[in-house]
Amino acid sequence: MKDRQIEKLIKKEKEHSKNVINLIASENYVSSDVLTALGSILTNKYAEGYPGARYYGGNVIIDEIENLCKKRALEVFGLSRDKWAVNVQPLSGSPANVAVYLALVPIGSPSTGLEVGKIMGMTLAHGGHLTHGHKVSITGKFWRQIPYGVSKETETLDFNELGEIAKKEKPNIIVAGFTAYPRLIDFKKFRELADSVGAYLMVDMSHFAGLVAGGVYPSPFEYADIVTTTTHKTLRGPRSAMIFSKIDGRLLPAKIDKAVFPGIQGGPHINQIAAVAVALKEVSKSDFKRYAKQIVKNANILAMELARLGWRIISGGTDTHLILVDTWNGGVGIGGKEASEKLEKAGIIVNKNTIPFDTRTPVDPSGIRIGTAGETTRRKKEKDMIKIAHKIDFVLRT
Repeated sequence: MKDRQIEKLIKKEKEHSKNVINLIASENYVSSDVLTALGSILTNKYAEGYPGARYYGGNVIIDEIENLCKKRALEVFGLSRDKWAVNVQPLSGSPANVAVYLALVPIGSPSTGLEVGKIMGMTLAHGGHLTHGHKVSITGKFWRQIPYGVSKETETLDFNELGEIAKKEKPNIIVAGFTAYPRLIDFKKFRELADSVGAYLMVDMSHFAGLVAGGVYPSPFEYADIVTTTTHKTLRGPRSAMIFSKIDGRLLPAKIDKAVFPGIQGGPHINQIAAVAVALKEVSKSDFKRYAKQIVKNANILAMELARLGWRIISGGTDTHLILVDTWNGGVGIGGKEASEKLEKAGIIVNKNTIPFDTRTPVDPSGIRIGTAGETTRRKKEKDMIKIAHKIDFVLRT
């Protein structure tokens, strides 16, 4: 590389990442093949539009790449092309979610007489994502969030409460899928909830998509109308996203495609799409299922050992790659910000995180979020998780 400054910084980051324990729940490590595709000559290509309908010439091979990526995406999740369509052009998870709302949820306007559409999504403080309608996100500025959370007693979803909220507010779309909720989601109950108020059901499986593909987490596709996902977390691909939409006479795929382009994006990043295709092929191999199982095993052991050492684990455990630890009330009275900083100095990377019914601020919340996908890629197993738990415990108590 001729740019020595950037080359030096890339090498520094590479060395840094080798020497830390990475427990960021939304990060992972891609293969060299994924990196090769991402840094390929496909970076040079402009391909505004969709396969067979581009606004630029010279895209015959590009069409093949995008169609192959779509084919692999459907195959990885066991979906028929007669029943599901997939858009692989979203640049990341946030614009993917925005595209769904743009396609399906009314934007209020005095000129049209439309009322502001309602997104029923989990509140950020209980584990939801900004793009599930939070007020600081564009999704909370164009649409109105109808927030729901977890039970104070169990720190898990209470569908009786969700039913009351949905009945009262009658949202246009209900979003299931979270960024800091460690338990399995009952998609059937969400389907029943959506049907009871005539809402679309969207599942954001960004965090657990790899677990679904690996067969260790229930599939949302039997019940959802729309499924969105990033590709860089448990799917172990590049930073990108996909939108799956059901084919059932409501023209959902056409609406989604139009919302992505020309709705919110121009030309897609073909190098990114090629890298996603490479990652999806890796996911289809049998060893990925073993990997997904190990992610969950590691998370369970890590959560159990931290609990044994005296730390309060939100909801009492985990069913996924993700663990929420209450460091303030159930630990040694240390805030999430300080806990994260102390751990980073010791070479353990986590992120500060709010916990349900947090009495502290998001800037310095009561907990930390831990994930096991990245370290499982690095071949860590149960015995390693026990060691990590003890190291976390030592650092935070010192």
